[in-house]
Amino acid sequence: MKRSYYEEYKQKLITPEKAAGLIKPVDYILYGSFLSRPVDFDNCLAQRIHELTEINIFYGAGLLPPLQTAMCDPEHRVFTCNSCYFSAVDRKMHDKGLLYYTPANFSQANEMFTLPTYPPYTCVVQVAPMDEHGFFSFGVGNTYCFEGAMQAATVIVEVNQNLPRMLGGSEDGLHISMVDYIIEGSNPPIFELPPSPEPSEADKRMAELILEEIPDRACLQLGVGTLPNVLGELLCDTDLTHLGIHSEMFCDSMVDLFEAGKITGRYKATDRGKIVATFCLGTKKSYDFVDDNPLIASHPCSYTNDPRVIGRNDNVISINNAIEIDLFGQVCSESSGTRQISGTGGQLDFVEGAWYSNGGKSFLCLTSTYTDRNGTVHSRIVPTLKTGSIVTTPRTLVDYVVTEYGKVQLKGQPTWSRAEKLISVAHPDFRDDLIRQAQEMKIWRRTNKIE
Repeated sequence: MKRSYYEEYKQKLITPEKAAGLIKPVDYILYGSFLSRPVDFDNCLAQRIHELTEINIFYGAGLLPPLQTAMCDPEHRVFTCNSCYFSAVDRKMHDKGLLYYTPANFSQANEMFTLPTYPPYTCVVQVAPMDEHGFFSFGVGNTYCFEGAMQAATVIVEVNQNLPRMLGGSEDGLHISMVDYIIEGSNPPIFELPPSPEPSEADKRMAELILEEIPDRACLQLGVGTLPNVLGELLCDTDLTHLGIHSEMFCDSMVDLFEAGKITGRYKATDRGKIVATFCLGTKKSYDFVDDNPLIASHPCSYTNDPRVIGRNDNVISINNAIEIDLFGQVCSESSGTRQISGTGGQLDFVEGAWYSNGGKSFLCLTSTYTDRNGTVHSRIVPTLKTGSIVTTPRTLVDYVVTEYGKVQLKGQPTWSRAEKLISVAHPDFRDDLIRQAQEMKIWRRTNKIE
């Protein structure tokens, strides 16, 4: 007879208020990331602002609703909230001084909790309802949750009936025996990404340039945004076959690719026949697709983002956005000067993984210009990065750079060649000035101007 876990469930069940009441002054707390971040627990903890002192909260990428512990304490007298990747919500909070950033490659997230200097902490994760075998799925937010729970002094799960179950890989959930307390939350609806803006001509051109480099049997990493969506649409209309997916994120464009018959994963070296991701972020279309789907393999980010794992697959195609790149080939993808915009995330992991892959290619994409609030147009290809800008991908690992004016490969190129190639894909209005500055920096070899 199959064992029933109902009695154990009842014994561990407490209210969100009582769960928040377990936190003591000077405690450390780890929340799940993305859609595994708790909501009701955080709301109740914020209400204890006058009872607590020095509470540190760590998580990765918050979505709506925003953290109430951060919102209720703008001066950080009690709660100090720290995110290792900024969503749009986090970025706005950081701009208001409500949040701090924790630098990390996504592949390193699990290791952060095993450092000997890391203090004892409570792990609180939002999960899907328990199944008949006593397991709580991390839903669409696996990431670092399993390791985070394993290293925690206390583990609390917040059950949300609306979370889909994303299974099929490894470390994708917790057994009730690993859990200390269970909260049955208010079941808030899960966040859906708003529709992407209409693609610009620059987006369409960059997608076309990347499409030329994708072979049959390629293993794709796609992210969120207009460009990946455009590329997904273009891929659906090609003759390419037997594509695979090994990505940190599962998104709507992957549903379209599978339904168009492009995704089989038949020739992958790892998780053959499976779509690999560590979290899902999209619309109801994506969440319905991954729910209990045996095609999906949900792994922790220490697996999905390990460059050694990524590189086992042939023809890895990695596509990521950048904010600014200098003539030496240094890429900033996470800040504008000292203003933190997103985070390192998995960009460097997949750039390096594609580097190791037989036939692999990584593409860092950016429009050639941007317009500031005063209407002034600036080049995104610059002599040197803006003061305070963070180097997300070092020049030693950059492969392809793509703008609407073309794509260039920097791998293995000396500084003068990098400068020439990058200027060739800069906006024509800025090329003469970039050449002049490259000459002053002694990284310009050619005597003729680029047309």
